[in-house]
Amino acid sequence: MHQIVCTEGLTEMAYAKFAGAPLKVHKITNPWRSPTGTLPALKTTEESTRSLSKPSNIIIHLRKQKYNADYDLSAKEGADTLAFVSLLEEKLLPALIYTQWVDSKNYVDVTRRWYAENIPFPLNFLLPNRIHNQQLERLRLVRGDSTLEPGEQLEKELYQDALECMTLLSQRLGSHKFFFGDSPSSLDAYVFGHLAPLLKVKLPNGKLQQHLNSLDNLRHYCTNILILYFPSEGGEPPIHKVSVHSDSSDFDSEPHKRRKQILSVLFAMGSMLGYAILMGIVSIQHVRPQAALVGPRHIEEGGEEEEEEEE
Repeated sequence: MHQIVCTEGLTEMAYAKFAGAPLKVHKITNPWRSPTGTLPALKTTEESTRSLSKPSNIIIHLRKQKYNADYDLSAKEGADTLAFVSLLEEKLLPALIYTQWVDSKNYVDVTRRWYAENIPFPLNFLLPNRIHNQQLERLRLVRGDSTLEPGEQLEKELYQDALECMTLLSQRLGSHKFFFGDSPSSLDAYVFGHLAPLLKVKLPNGKLQQHLNSLDNLRHYCTNILILYFPSEGGEPPIHKVSVHSDSSDFDSEPHKRRKQILSVLFAMGSMLGYAILMGIVSIQHVRPQAALVGPRHIEEGGEEEEEEEE
C-alpha cells in the first residue's frame, strides 16, 4: 500500500533525531486531532504550554532547549544553510506540491486513494479535496500568481526548477556523508525531508523520482539517513506527529478538548447528511403547508361574503 509522507514532518523528525531531542511521537492520520489543526505539530511542555507546526518554529524552539544540530557550523556554513533552504522552498517544494496534490494522475491514484483508505468516514471524502484546494492556493502563493491553473506549461516550469535544484544539491554534497562533513545539520534535515518522499512513494507520474534515482549520491544519502536514524521504521519515512517528551503529554488532553469533540461530531453529522443527500440516499420533498391546502376554501367563502355585501 502506498504511504503518504509529509515533507514538514520528516524535516522536523530528522532535525530532532540529529540534535538528540527527546520526543514522544504520536502517529495519527487525522489533522483535527492535532492541537493546531494541522500536521505535523509539536506540543511543548513548558509552563505556558503551546503548540507549534512550522518546521522553522519547531527547530528554533528545539535550539532554545539546547538541542542544536548546527552548533559546530561556521558563519559561512550557516549562511550556506539559509541559502540552500531558500532554494529548496523556492525551487523544489512547489514541484513536490504539484506532483503529490495537483497532478491529476498522482492525486487520484495515490494521494486521494490513501486518504480514502486510512481516514475514517466522512473525513476520508472531505479532507483530500480540502487539502487539494489548500495546496493549490499555496502553490499560487509561492509562484506569486493568484490566477495560476494546472497545465502542461506549469508542470514543465516546476519540474525544470526542481531538477536543477536536485542537480545542484548533488553537486554540493559530492562524496560527503552529510552536507557539512560527518555530522548532520539542519540543512540535512531540510534536504532529507524534501527528497525522502520522492524516494519512497511510488507515483504514476514519477519524473522527479526518476531524476533523483539518477543522482546516486543523493539517493544513497537519503537511504543512509533512513538506516541510521529511522531503523525502527524499517527504512521507511514515518508518518508522525511529534511532541516534546513528557510523562503526561498527550495531544488529546487539550484545554478545549470537549469543545473540539462536540464541533467535530456536529461537523461529521452535517457532512454525513450532506453526503447522503448528494448520493441520493436521502431526499428532501417540499410539502405545501396546511394553510395553503385549505386556502382555496377560504378564498371561496370570502368571495361569497363579498358578493353578499355587494347585493
